[in-house]
Amino acid sequence: MFQLPLFAAEADSGSSTGVGVWEYVWWGIAFVASIVALVFAVRYYKDMMAAEEGNPKMIEIAGHVRDGAKAYLVQQYKVVFVFFVVIGLLLAFAAYGLGVQSKFVPFAFLTGGFFSGLAGFFGMKTATWASSRTAAGAQQSLNAGLQVAFRSGAVMGLTVVGLGLLDITIWYAILRWGFGVGLVEITVTMLCFGMGASSQALFARVGGGIFTKAADVGADLVGKVEAGIPEDDPRNPATIADNVGDNVGDVAGMGADLYESYCGSILATAALGVAAFASGGLIEQEELVGGTVEWQLRALFLPLVIAGVGIGLSIWGIGLVKADEDASQKALLKALGKGINISTLAVAVAAVGLTLWIWKGQFWGVSVSVMIGLLAGWVIGKWTEYETSDEYKPTQGLAAQCVTGPATVIIGGVAAGMKSVWFPVIVVCLATLGAFGAANGFRFGEVEYFALGLYGVGIAAVGMLSTLGITLATDAYGPIADNAGGNAEMSGLEPIVRERTDALDSLGNTTAATGKGFA
Repeated sequence: MFQLPLFAAEADSGSSTGVGVWEYVWWGIAFVASIVALVFAVRYYKDMMAAEEGNPKMIEIAGHVRDGAKAYLVQQYKVVFVFFVVIGLLLAFAAYGLGVQSKFVPFAFLTGGFFSGLAGFFGMKTATWASSRTAAGAQQSLNAGLQVAFRSGAVMGLTVVGLGLLDITIWYAILRWGFGVGLVEITVTMLCFGMGASSQALFARVGGGIFTKAADVGADLVGKVEAGIPEDDPRNPATIADNVGDNVGDVAGMGADLYESYCGSILATAALGVAAFASGGLIEQEELVGGTVEWQLRALFLPLVIAGVGIGLSIWGIGLVKADEDASQKALLKALGKGINISTLAVAVAAVGLTLWIWKGQFWGVSVSVMIGLLAGWVIGKWTEYETSDEYKPTQGLAAQCVTGPATVIIGGVAAGMKSVWFPVIVVCLATLGAFGAANGFRFGEVEYFALGLYGVGIAAVGMLSTLGITLATDAYGPIADNAGGNAEMSGLEPIVRERTDALDSLGNTTAATGKGFA
């Protein structure tokens, strides 16, 4: 049968390597980290379910939202199932009928979509159970409500990184040790796994986003404009659809989107690393015998190990998030930022050590690329906070325009949104150039170092997303807090509870915007 030259030439590349047992150690770090992430996700889920759910009215309203979200997700997955069957059959024909694809590609594509959908499902299930418990926690204190909402959001974050890294490590073990597949074919096959995750993310993000905005605007038109009743009023049945939309778009959709980004950055970087060392042009002459595969393995495993260590440090950061009872939004942001900042700094330090260890002290500029990626992600997050928090001038200035009417608010909001993107664009451009140059020693004129520069850009993206466990937790926290506020309003809870949920919701709007920046 016809075999692609790329795969045929590389068939025996795994026969000899100088890394020995370290290949299993590096794989084990990533695999164990993925299991730890899922264990903590289950733990946080159980802690949330053990919390008080509230009075019968709160439980009833949360049940309606849960039923609506489940109905939407079932319908969406029916459509997605048909799509994946069709594409899976086409890939199977290309692999087994025409022989122009690896035989593992169809299965990699399907598992990528399956795990992406699974991450979104578990995240949304947690969010719909957490809303009434967050409102009940807010009856006790602001910090109690924050803890329930944030730990529930952490279930989403840890599920995404756990399932993503688990799928990657399992596929590597099957292909490498189960079938003896070469490194080039492994990376190409796993890129198709990323394509499956991207396809699922497209349906979840776009479909969920359209539903979210349609339900939100529809509820406001009927309630505020036509009937003249406030938001989340129980007399408006569309408020349930509004709360459903928050979950399917901003939890399930965002989870699938960032799952794709997380896996895609790791897989693309691994593929670039294998390609960079394929020719041996970057390897010292005395290491050429068996050295090509050795350095390909080192380049492949570095992003996986960084992602694994990032999971552990994200869990540490999640445990640091606490707030005082009378905390302002700025103080709440500081509480969330404490966990993110410490995790980011710790990953930056760890990345240097990991790069020096795995790469034997050579190509140390790659560790600088990781730090550039982390710094870029942190800066974009801080800029998003500045542009969207009511503690700063952009949002305060927009609120001041409400005096003249809705038209100026709409125009001002659109203008503020357009104006806000200039800085992140510059940061991304500078980070890309910096990561490229740091990795290849700024040898822009030497062709053999070009692929290493591309690897630096990829590893910077891995660094940026290595703390996704906690950054996605802050994002998924937003719709949970929003739903908690709606639950408190529709249940007729005392005003102090609504004040607390409003404070949490206002914070959630900012953290949700930060999550979109990462996506």
